[in-house]
Amino acid sequence: MAQPEERRTPSEPRTPSEPRTAREASDPRAPSAARDWTDGHVARWQPVLPDLDPVVEGAVTRMKKLSVHLRRVREQSLVDFDLERHEFDTLHKIAGRGGSAAPSELAQDLDLAPASVSGRLDALEKRGFVRRTQSTTDRRRVVVELTDAGHETWLGAMDVLGHEEYRLLGVLSPEERALLNGMLRRVMVEAESTEPTRHW
Repeated sequence: MAQPEERRTPSEPRTPSEPRTAREASDPRAPSAARDWTDGHVARWQPVLPDLDPVVEGAVTRMKKLSVHLRRVREQSLVDFDLERHEFDTLHKIAGRGGSAAPSELAQDLDLAPASVSGRLDALEKRGFVRRTQSTTDRRRVVVELTDAGHETWLGAMDVLGHEEYRLLGVLSPEERALLNGMLRRVMVEAESTEPTRHW
């Protein structure tokens, strides 16, 4: 998930040799279009599957490989910040609620039993990433808050992935990025019409 663009280092301007339009960028016959792994994959399978649509196969394979690449970057960022995946997930859910949440809200967000959430919070509290305090409006209610260290660690891990996202999409012009975003939205609307949405 990318952070707001003002937190990013702007991408270098495209050179004149880079594709100028989305059509050129997607056309393997374009002089400036470099071949990638997927081009070889499609060429290898076309003789085996004569009905294979090279455009559909190419687009779907590239989306899969991009997802794998970004997942690897995300996992490496957790290693760099000494975070377990479940620790990051918990910090992420708290941050998503503005930096504070009730344990019951976290249990709902994480789809976990309250006891499991309590165990996670115990470990994060020991690391100094969260603190639990009594609600100022209801002393029976506990509020979990990110500490400065917790927020900094969460944001640092997020920034690694965000920078990579901007680096990759930086090969496209703003107009191309908007076009790609709109086309992917149309694809996802169709996908979400038949399957429940899953979030990262």
